[in-house]
Amino acid sequence: MNERRGFLVGAGAGAAAAMLPGAVLAQAPVSEGIKGAEHWTTKQTEAGSVRLFLWNKRMEKPTKGTLLLVHGSSVSATPAYDLQIPGRPEASVMDWFARLGYDTWCVDCEGYGRSDKRRPINSDVATGADDVAAAVEYIVKAVGAPKILLYGSSSGALRAALYVQRRPERISRLAVSGFVWTGEGSPTLAERRKGLDRYRAANRRPIDREFIRSIFTRDHSQSSDPREIEIFADAVLALDDSMPSGTYVDMSANLPLVEPEKIAVPVFIMRGQFDGIATLQDLVNFYVRLPNPDKQFSVMPGVAHSSFRSKNWRLVYHLLDGYFSQPAPVYTGA
Repeated sequence: MNERRGFLVGAGAGAAAAMLPGAVLAQAPVSEGIKGAEHWTTKQTEAGSVRLFLWNKRMEKPTKGTLLLVHGSSVSATPAYDLQIPGRPEASVMDWFARLGYDTWCVDCEGYGRSDKRRPINSDVATGADDVAAAVEYIVKAVGAPKILLYGSSSGALRAALYVQRRPERISRLAVSGFVWTGEGSPTLAERRKGLDRYRAANRRPIDREFIRSIFTRDHSQSSDPREIEIFADAVLALDDSMPSGTYVDMSANLPLVEPEKIAVPVFIMRGQFDGIATLQDLVNFYVRLPNPDKQFSVMPGVAHSSFRSKNWRLVYHLLDGYFSQPAPVYTGA
């Protein structure tokens, strides 16, 4: 059964936060007038139902559509997209985009955060695409919209793209950051392959503060604020001390996972200048094969793999908002 609990971010939020499981959502709210609501849905598998956690932030009357954010391999959804730092409203992607007029959602994939971790699986990219499917169906029914906007970062970009390949009719626009296609020439994946036997041997891999710091320093040591990284690490570690290994196996040994020719919707590829997960050429090769002419490619200067946590976050937010809110073409040449 689907469940929903909500509260208004602002006055009285301390009592409301006590309703929520875990430490991260109980942090101090950031913006008056933003409503936060906890949702649950289920994914059906051969082993039974899997419970998935969704989190929603919105203003009273969203005007720019419904946006689902999909997290990557080593973080759950709320630290990635609703990080709360007093005095820094830009830290929460969800709050920022809610203020812009989006009905913003995120989902913990199976094995992450508050979602079920009971099944003995490694939660690979295909499993994550199933989680996106369950989340999209829940959101579409909840908001009464036939199509939504979809964003994914890192392996979340692969999850989102694979879902769109399967169900393009549900998505109006797709944006991906930290994306990789074949992985050819990727320094990050070359290093990751050294641990492939270890990732294959266990469904989960341990994480700690030093590992989380490395996400932001492995490509470029100065592209993110170290103070924000420490708060981010607090939020991640409050929910998990290990992460599923499936996406690491997929990205190290099983690429490509997505066929660009089968992604029919408009696509925006966002690549950080210093991102080591995919070369520029790998992404350009993917981009030119996308069939929909309503597509964009942007290199984000001064940005490494984690664009939302970068010092150039304002540029990243602007690019994404511009893409999601741009008018649809009235003439397509057909």
